[in-house]
Amino acid sequence: MEREIQSTKSKALNINLDKTIYGTLAEIGGGQEVARAFFQAGGASGTIAKSISAYNKTFSDHLYNEGKPDRYVSEERLHKMLHYEYDELINLLRHQHDSETRFFAFANTVETINFAKTNDSHGWLGVKFEMQERGKASEVVIHVNLKENDTLLQQYTLGTLGVNLIWACFHCIESPNTFLQSLMDNLDTDRIEVTMVRMCGPDLAWVDNRLLGVQLVKNGMTNATIFDRNGEVRQPSDMLYKKNVLAIRGRFRPISYLGLDMLKTSYSIFKSDPEYSRDSTIALCEITLNNLLHEGEIDERDFLDRVNLLNAMGQNVMISNFREYYKLVSYFSAFKIKKLRIVIGIPTFRKVFDKQYYQNLKGGILEAFGRLFPANTKLYIYPELEKETGKCIHSEDLVLPPDIAPLYQYLKANRKVLEIMGANKSRLHIQPHDLIEKIKNNDAEWESMVPNFACEMIKQRKLFGYGNNNLQNENMQ
Repeated sequence: MEREIQSTKSKALNINLDKTIYGTLAEIGGGQEVARAFFQAGGASGTIAKSISAYNKTFSDHLYNEGKPDRYVSEERLHKMLHYEYDELINLLRHQHDSETRFFAFANTVETINFAKTNDSHGWLGVKFEMQERGKASEVVIHVNLKENDTLLQQYTLGTLGVNLIWACFHCIESPNTFLQSLMDNLDTDRIEVTMVRMCGPDLAWVDNRLLGVQLVKNGMTNATIFDRNGEVRQPSDMLYKKNVLAIRGRFRPISYLGLDMLKTSYSIFKSDPEYSRDSTIALCEITLNNLLHEGEIDERDFLDRVNLLNAMGQNVMISNFREYYKLVSYFSAFKIKKLRIVIGIPTFRKVFDKQYYQNLKGGILEAFGRLFPANTKLYIYPELEKETGKCIHSEDLVLPPDIAPLYQYLKANRKVLEIMGANKSRLHIQPHDLIEKIKNNDAEWESMVPNFACEMIKQRKLFGYGNNNLQNENMQ
């Protein structure tokens, strides 16, 4: 059944007329656009206890940061705003309302586009609200990038988004994907990008924020989502800004000795870079959305199994919708990273030189390579094993079309393409499809293909179909 989309005014009015919803609105930087939407809808006195907009930084620090200056457009400042406003609301009004009242505090801290149009417009929005029992509040926090090139348009967008967020918290919270879709009601992706959503609290403990991140990508609300090594959803700019990045794409179903060797050998090369430092370098295991889909849908259990294994070995994980590598490079470039190194195996490297993948570009493969190789980017090429001869094949062994070969030679001469020479040849025979089939069929050979910790987790938790064949045999007897 298709979901009915209400207008922003209708949503605001319905909330205003709901006598069980009562709270405060605090807004920094983008005007009082959310408050305006509720007041213009009518009946706001039944919903809004207080609205505030602390434009002056000193006032903002006084109210929300004990008088100390700090980052204003940040998740930390948003949480302080939510906690301050919610605690004040509860302390003042809890005894004046009956037990059916669901108190909430909405806050946003936003940087809209400046007069010179030289800044990146973005912001944090959140709601701290009671779902059921009084005093046990849950929280929803989102980060957005504002794409419009006009301050007034951005303000209208913020007003709509804020109403959608509050509405979703009280009407769609039981269905996370419906919740995400409702955030974009009366909006589109040309106006706004939702880069992160995080839910927490006593009534939302069942929500896995990693799945929310994947759904953001699947719904087209953002191009990528990132989880740190602890499995926590992170705002990409917080992790990537001015960092060195090593990215390796794969299915990781599961992580094998081959994947582990690709990580180790490529990182070893990166460490020899003059600008390398451990604190400023981040490695990402990237999985494209296409590699998560099964018959058009995301297998949530399978996805979480992959991420859990990668996190267990201390890896950060990125989910993206970038099929072409030049789009991945463009994405990283937005965060002003220092050095970017992308690890590619020989089979994929062959496809990079296939002109059919660039027919949608006016400049074809030359335009694609111009985007793929900015000054700070190099490719690390991991070898493959030739089945017929057992020979280790490197990029220099590839036979490319005559019109493409000079392009490769240019990249090679300018060290834009570097060979990984220290690969463990005993791991090169491992193939992802072969590995997963051996796991499903209980072929013991798979145990020699994955790290010990992964082997134990797969057995204990019966991941990737392990043990199913034995169970089928028992049922047949």
